[in-house]
Amino acid sequence: MPSLFRRKSTDLVDEAVTEVPVEEEAAATRPRGYTPSKKELGVATPKRPAAGRRPVTDSKPLTKQEARERRRAARAEAASEFRREGGPRDRGPERLLARNVVDSRRTVGTWFFGGALVVLLGSSPTMPPVVRLVSNLLWASLAFAVVIDSVLIARKVKKLVLARYPRTDQRMGSLYLYAIMRAITFRRMRAPVPQVNIGDKI
Repeated sequence: MPSLFRRKSTDLVDEAVTEVPVEEEAAATRPRGYTPSKKELGVATPKRPAAGRRPVTDSKPLTKQEARERRRAARAEAASEFRREGGPRDRGPERLLARNVVDSRRTVGTWFFGGALVVLLGSSPTMPPVVRLVSNLLWASLAFAVVIDSVLIARKVKKLVLARYPRTDQRMGSLYLYAIMRAITFRRMRAPVPQVNIGDKI
């Protein structure tokens, strides 16, 4: 008769088998050269820096009126900057010297356009012949005075530029034209703004 206290053979087999942890079993099945992930090692993944990200703004899109006002302000700022500093054609010490030569004196060219308007009105066919004659003489005198004044300005610009910048690469003809065009412009409308007063020594 079999003993009631005898243990079954299946129980002995279960005891002989040693339980293997899941981690050790997974490690045994991994190939050589396997690199564990940060999650398996318990290392937290750092967050990406926000330096290169586009900032999130809560501002609402501009209305047409606001956009128009911003464009107007930008144009005004650009015009003010151009009036102070000028453009690419105004760069260089030779150009600055030519501007100072013109701005330090009274030029006949500033009266050129005003005189041209008077001559235009006086040359009208409805005017008496005497008035038309006087206007034509005035026009000829004004044009001759502008030519003489332009020659004097060009000579002074050439003299000072060659004396102070003997190795300049600026073309003299370009400097002459630059100075003469500034001379026939009203002083308040000149850009860049004059940096010297009338009568200052250059």
